[in-house]
Amino acid sequence: MINTSLTALARQHLEKASTASSGRSAHSVIGGHNHLLHQTMIALIAGQKLDDHANTGNATVQVIHGRVRLDSGGESWEGATGHLIEVPDAIHSVTALEDAVILLTAVNRP
Repeated sequence: MINTSLTALARQHLEKASTASSGRSAHSVIGGHNHLLHQTMIALIAGQKLDDHANTGNATVQVIHGRVRLDSGGESWEGATGHLIEVPDAIHSVTALEDAVILLTAVNRP
């Protein structure tokens, strides 16, 4: 059973991202090779981007802190703290519009 403070984890990874040369930090909250459900906390410094990648199942992005934009197929969706964005079943990218932390939840196809 996991009982984790997402707020504390977000602060910790935003601090790590601010000193990392990549401008990002990530932590697997739930998941692994034996799980269909994966949750990953990702901190991005303003202007950093998760480049185009495919969606391997059903997924959402919950904005824990800051603002992000999800782009896919010529469309985009912005989210701020507290927003939940459904990830399209297509190639997409995520850009931090300001320092941001997201919780990516994905259920991989079996």
